[in-house]
Amino acid sequence: MVRTHTDSPSSVRPGGSGFGFKGGRNWIYAKRVAGRFQRLHRASGFVLLAILAVVPWLRVGGLPVLRIDVPARQLFLMGTVFTAADGFNLVLLGLLAAFSLFFFTSLLGRLWCGWFCPQTVFLEEFVRPIELLVEGDRSRRMRRDLGPWTFDRIWRKAVKWSLFAVLAVLVGMAVMGMFAGPRALWTGAAGPMDYALVSVIAVGLFADWAWFREQLCIYLCPYARFQGALTDDHSLVVSYDVARGEPRGKGRQAVLEGHCISCNKCVDVCPQGIDIRDGFQLECINCSRCVDACEDVMGQLGLPSLIRYSTVAEDEGRKTRWVRGRTVAYAALLAVVAGVLVARVATQSPMEVTVNRSPGTLFQQDSDGFVRNTYLVRVTNKDAARTHTYEVWLDGLPAADVIVPDLTLQPLADQTVPLVVRLPAGAVDRTTSFDVAVDDGSEVVRVPATFKAPPRATTGGAP
Repeated sequence: MVRTHTDSPSSVRPGGSGFGFKGGRNWIYAKRVAGRFQRLHRASGFVLLAILAVVPWLRVGGLPVLRIDVPARQLFLMGTVFTAADGFNLVLLGLLAAFSLFFFTSLLGRLWCGWFCPQTVFLEEFVRPIELLVEGDRSRRMRRDLGPWTFDRIWRKAVKWSLFAVLAVLVGMAVMGMFAGPRALWTGAAGPMDYALVSVIAVGLFADWAWFREQLCIYLCPYARFQGALTDDHSLVVSYDVARGEPRGKGRQAVLEGHCISCNKCVDVCPQGIDIRDGFQLECINCSRCVDACEDVMGQLGLPSLIRYSTVAEDEGRKTRWVRGRTVAYAALLAVVAGVLVARVATQSPMEVTVNRSPGTLFQQDSDGFVRNTYLVRVTNKDAARTHTYEVWLDGLPAADVIVPDLTLQPLADQTVPLVVRLPAGAVDRTTSFDVAVDDGSEVVRVPATFKAPPRATTGGAP
């Protein structure tokens, strides 16, 4: 049976606390829990938060470690610059992220949701510690919220929400630092749109932390819905040992029947408001809070935990197979995509060149009898450290007159210049292919183009 969060005994419906999409919302009060997994959560959470705060400030080879420059259409990643012309590389990056998610989910279940998702990290490292500090643990919060709006309740809510607001702004600044640059943001040199986006992010985070919370995972996040296609009986999930736990009893005498003593602590600590004893549920994010709770209770009885990381195969007495069809397929796809991406990045040119015909006419016939084609050559210097001077020449039209201005670009700058190519009338017929070559002194990039001319029997002006 799958129990929804509104059925859970860990939630109550306090007056004025908010409403869900259907009827009154059952507010979830996750009880504080300690244990080995929570210590690991805290350590990994602080590492992830440190990465969020520090990475926008770091630079490799003069480039940001991570920067998404939307106006310039550039992505800086680990010392590499991806531009609009690197669309295929960006597709490979997206596929790399997707196949990584597929591979690790097929092996370790909802590893992302329970350990790395920003929603989980923020709730575990910001929201719940603040609530514990300001409002107390679960029972106190429930009693206070079920009562009237007293001064005690008002000032505690005000302090809690104020702390949420401050932290939401700080997180918004950290996130926008990956787009606008942290130094510009913190010194006031960023644009109005950057600070407007910080405000939007902060408001969204505040609304999530103060009200939406688990509903984001249940109603908005699609991952829970398609994880069923990524996992199978051999994927690691948080599960309840039915064989040892049932039938449930009360107190220590329960160990004479099933080992579950119906303490409901696993339900009280669940941030999603579910009962893991009801079996696999889409709402479960594999955060392991219920594992620590059961380990604590069963440890006092000298028994192993009834809730643990396991697989359906193990629960049914079968051997868990880590190497199987889907894991091999995901691993192979991951290796291929990673290999292609690394090869492309390692061999990419330090300049980017595009050639387009000047709009208006295909060709013009000058008064001296020459046929003229005009092109627009755009060159981008992708070298973050050096200024480059470029020479433009043609390969395939040896008799052509070439008119192009000098081209010198600062690091990461780009410029579009006209390229005029002239040939005597009758030298070529209709369409002739050639290459526009751009040489920076160490490498030559060739871009194919075509020269248009009238038929050799035709004379006169431009078409």
